[in-house]
Amino acid sequence: MIDGSTSRNAAPPSGAGVIEGFADALFSAERQRRPILPLTDSCPGLSVHDAYLIQRKNVERRIAAGERVLGHKIGLTAKAMQELFNVCEPDYGHLLDTMFHDEKQPLDLAALIDPQIEVEPAFVLGRRLSGPDLTINDVIAATEYISVCFEVIDSRIINWRVKLQDTVADNGSSAQVILGAAKVRPAGLDLANLHTELEVDGVVVETGNTRAILGHPANGVAWLARKISEFGLALEPGDVVLPGTCTRSYRIGGHQRVDGRIAGLGSVSVALTGAPAIANIRRT
Repeated sequence: MIDGSTSRNAAPPSGAGVIEGFADALFSAERQRRPILPLTDSCPGLSVHDAYLIQRKNVERRIAAGERVLGHKIGLTAKAMQELFNVCEPDYGHLLDTMFHDEKQPLDLAALIDPQIEVEPAFVLGRRLSGPDLTINDVIAATEYISVCFEVIDSRIINWRVKLQDTVADNGSSAQVILGAAKVRPAGLDLANLHTELEVDGVVVETGNTRAILGHPANGVAWLARKISEFGLALEPGDVVLPGTCTRSYRIGGHQRVDGRIAGLGSVSVALTGAPAIANIRRT
């Protein structure tokens, strides 16, 4: 366990400054690879809406620095993940171009804090998705193809002690995306019944079925489009949308290789190098 004294949140300013203060703290934690205490420890009344404003503040900061939004991720869609993090609804985050990693290249864990990995389908859109009444059929019609992918999640909150507001503010605990090579059109796929496996160093550590992603992975995409419409946003052609995993995530520090498979969608693999920052923090 990490001792909470290794990093302390600065006391946030009052009023609207809370958004700026927490955004700065999370931004610094990611850059320095030093996790901070949960935002909800010092601000128990932090709302989910304000947490999304914190997330958006740091996304805007990254865009101003030259990064580009390429899509979104949905988290905490599987019951197993909601139980793991003690939350009762999904969340979402932004995917920026700097998060996408080529599966042919080793992933250096030294750039991360305490990474975990998930295997899930990735929807790549061919049409715009917008509005409050979207359905599974709308999502399927708008999807150009689906690939199996890894999402590497990482928390800037100490020891993953997150409530929903903490992970929302932390851009859905997003870190890296690794897309498999296969591009499968959704027509004819039984997307609500695809066997899924996560293998670490040659051992299958998690199995699941895509029905655990809100009953159907496209439900997650529709939920996201409806959710961001509250902020006047839409999912655009070319966007990559990760609807969430159907298994528990798995910590990958100290491991060498991860393989993921979803029936009908193919596979994705990545070699791992380096040690995440958590290993050094625990020694201090």
